[in-house]
Amino acid sequence: MILRTVHMTFQPESVSAFLALFERHRDDIAGQPGCHSVLLIQDPGAPHRMGTVSVWEGEEALNAYRHSDLFGEVWPATKALFAEPPVAKTHSLLWAT
Repeated sequence: MILRTVHMTFQPESVSAFLALFERHRDDIAGQPGCHSVLLIQDPGAPHRMGTVSVWEGEEALNAYRHSDLFGEVWPATKALFAEPPVAKTHSLLWAT
């Protein structure tokens, strides 16, 4: 299994638009084949800094999502709200409870 983190810095005035976008699509993202969970996190000291943490069966499942129509809709809309480039990393999940 892999864990994907994406750290995002939004324009402060775009936070509510991102939250609405995430709310609209979160169940669809979490329902993608091979997706075990999706979390949305926020920096309590800088609410315009957020991130997603998702757990996937493997790179193949993540890449299938990244090439899906859903990703093609959600990611460009999300990118339009950024104040800085995002930082995405993929990690091997070694242990979880």
